Amino acid sequence: MKVGIYGQFYHKDSGIYIEKLLDVLEQQNINVVIEENFLEIINANKSFQKEYLNFSTFTELDESYDLFFSIGGDGTILKSINFIKDLNIPILGINTGRLGFLATIQKEEIEQTISFILEKKFSISERTVLAIETDPKSSEIEESDFALNEIAVSRKNTTSMITVETWLNDQYLTSYWADGLIISTPTGSTGYSLSCGGPVIVPNTDALVITPIAPHNLNARPLVIKDNTKITLKVSGREDFYLVSMDSRIATLSNETTITIKTAPFKISMVELHTDSFLKTLRKKLLWGEDKRN
Repeated sequence: MKVGIYGQFYHKDSGIYIEKLLDVLEQQNINVVIEENFLEIINANKSFQKEYLNFSTFTELDESYDLFFSIGGDGTILKSINFIKDLNIPILGINTGRLGFLATIQKEEIEQTISFILEKKFSISERTVLAIETDPKSSEIEESDFALNEIAVSRKNTTSMITVETWLNDQYLTSYWADGLIISTPTGSTGYSLSCGGPVIVPNTDALVITPIAPHNLNARPLVIKDNTKITLKVSGREDFYLVSMDSRIATLSNETTITIKTAPFKISMVELHTDSFLKTLRKKLLWGEDKRN
């Protein structure tokens, strides 16, 4: 088995669990390749008991990988898909961050998780990806024109709201007067969209959600649409430019730029252990069903 590893240090004790993962994988004779910059960070960390100089590194991936470990939080997974792209390499997220809706494997469960993987006690959850095009073209976006969680437009260099004219399959929907607008996948429904009042959507649902950010029109509510819908956005405001974010990546566009958002022609595969599920994650992370009054 060949696995790729990418990660970030969120907490001072992250190194302990990264070291444990590398040691367990070595013991199982798994072919491990570590993202180049991440290996430099690992070997520069003085808290490690030893140096890991014998591991191969990557800057790009290919189809020879069987699995990809993301070590950090949900943000690390969102950065990981820039390596995965359309290669369909399953991602397993080990959570050394905080909440962790995507990185569901807790750092204390590393040894047991590797055992489950080797025994093939897991399934694959396919996640919808969004693709974005702009007219005129933007070099900032063409380099990485997709997002797993959401694509959002928002104001830049102003406290004034922006107007986001919105079309669905070339049919006019409305003009949102707001701080911005979020187009979210089911995976992203528990992220930025949820914090702005959007609904939770089960990952395998063929849907997207449009969620306004702090709308001036209080009757502007989140809207769930089919995921084969073409979404067209035109932004105007007091400033000449606005921001568009694709997960953790941000670009600046001029007000004359039109955005088109569709589902991408590929999906991202997430590893889901048989002991875990999205519904279990909801109960655990959002404390559904718990009564804190007693």
